[in-house]
Amino acid sequence: MFTNSYAIVQSCFKRPLQLQRRYLSFLPLVASAVATTGGVFLGNSIRLADQLENDEIDQNITKGERELKENKTVKPRFERPPKNYPNHVPLYAYEKAAMFLFSSIGALLHPEKNQYIVALGESTAIPPYLRWLRKQMLEDETGREILKNRPYITSETLHMDKLKKYPENSFGKVYYEWLLRENVSPDTRVNVKFIDDEELAFVFQRYRQCHDFYHALTGLPIAREGEIAVKFFEFLNIGIPFAGMGALFAPLNLKKHQRERLLSVYYPWAIDTAAHCKKNLINVYWEKIMDKDVDELRAELGITKPPDMRKLRKLAKERRHAAKKMIAEVNK
Repeated sequence: MFTNSYAIVQSCFKRPLQLQRRYLSFLPLVASAVATTGGVFLGNSIRLADQLENDEIDQNITKGERELKENKTVKPRFERPPKNYPNHVPLYAYEKAAMFLFSSIGALLHPEKNQYIVALGESTAIPPYLRWLRKQMLEDETGREILKNRPYITSETLHMDKLKKYPENSFGKVYYEWLLRENVSPDTRVNVKFIDDEELAFVFQRYRQCHDFYHALTGLPIAREGEIAVKFFEFLNIGIPFAGMGALFAPLNLKKHQRERLLSVYYPWAIDTAAHCKKNLINVYWEKIMDKDVDELRAELGITKPPDMRKLRKLAKERRHAAKKMIAEVNK
């Protein structure tokens, strides 16, 4: 660059005055470019020297490692909103819509996979409904106590070692025996994380953790038919949107005889029991009534126990086998 500038100046003195003036007019621009370029390199060198002198640069790392370290400090283009509570995973609207879509399909095709059920439950627990449910709790004395105390149900908080020592017909003993029979635990309930409001998240968590109490109270198993029957009852009593969806679409995956039994026996039971139930079950402080006689509790809440589903399933299976055996003998 400096050689080219010298050549231009030298040629100016060998040409007529007019051309000399023309070339000379470019000298300020050339000088400015040279000064700017030199200033940039010189400034970078001075800044690097200052950083080395102040121990701001680790001389033991390579240039590539230094650039990677500097890039990590750059703010990412996509940044998730801050959490509102420890387990919270804030989602944007399009993420919630995608979660609803894929969890709906997954729950319909694979209802045995809990991750789809959990995601669908939270994606359908919309704020207007949860605020309505919280209002139901605030209008009830026990509901207000639950909101204040924020009880969290686990094997430890329920004192499982004490439950098995309760009297035979107590709700605590019935619940404990139901857990053993169905091979489940209070600790299997996943924490709520996709609901943004912290208190509304607790309301839905309370519903989720109390689900097994409804099973124990009604005696329904965790077989697919039993789950659907309990979900339908929950929808009619508590109004859970996800439970209503389950009652509507889940029977489509059942075998014909299972669907007929559900529609003829357990759906009528759920409708009748919900109509006579004296309280929204979200407002029951289950942990404090474990010693209560289960029959008295059902009468107090207005809940009737449905026909034993396991017995009906067993009888239906025996009849089908007997019918097949009879047909086989006739065809001999």
